[in-house]
Amino acid sequence: MAHQVKYPGRLIAVDSSRGKDVDAAAAAVAEALKRAGIESAISRWDASGLFSELAAAGRGDRTISVRTLSLVYAADLAFRLRWEIRPILEAGGVIIAAPYVETAVSFGGACGVAEAWLRELLRFAAPPQFRGRARERKIDRPWKPRTDRGYGEYCAWLLGEAVSGITLKQRRAMMTRLDQARGRANFTLTDKGIAALVKAVSGTRPAAARSSPSQSRNARK
Repeated sequence: MAHQVKYPGRLIAVDSSRGKDVDAAAAAVAEALKRAGIESAISRWDASGLFSELAAAGRGDRTISVRTLSLVYAADLAFRLRWEIRPILEAGGVIIAAPYVETAVSFGGACGVAEAWLRELLRFAAPPQFRGRARERKIDRPWKPRTDRGYGEYCAWLLGEAVSGITLKQRRAMMTRLDQARGRANFTLTDKGIAALVKAVSGTRPAAARSSPSQSRNARK
């Protein structure tokens, strides 16, 4: 069954096709919340180190597919939920998940994986109260293959020639999917959008709730 647990804390999901844009948006949201007197923490991609370990196995492995990477993303997200996200939600704090479910769903969908399968895979994830769409930069370029940036860049590096088409066309398809907002409480994370998000969080957060920054369980920054 789908996730139905209610937590006293607030979860903000930040998604984008490019890792640096996700990181910058999450940091900007956290800083704006701090100025408003609200402490928050950020849960980042690959907190579990699973992707780092997979990269050590080598690039261009033809046994690895986008579907396989989606499964690894789900495992990493389960780790983040267990050790970084849920503890803060249970304590009534504010946690920023950067990235979260929509990044994996939109990337997989852009590369030919069925959206229904991806959403079923990730249905265990706690639903966010707020969704932030990071501003895309360098939109005229495909992903730069790197293991230390974001999910799209990592996939472009690891898959290499094993899967054709991890190109600008797929990145644009991912951006289009991310722009198709699902549900309410969606914010485009411009300066104005961040201010609106902070106001929304302030208006729905229990007055006594506090949170402290989480620490990643690996050495990724």
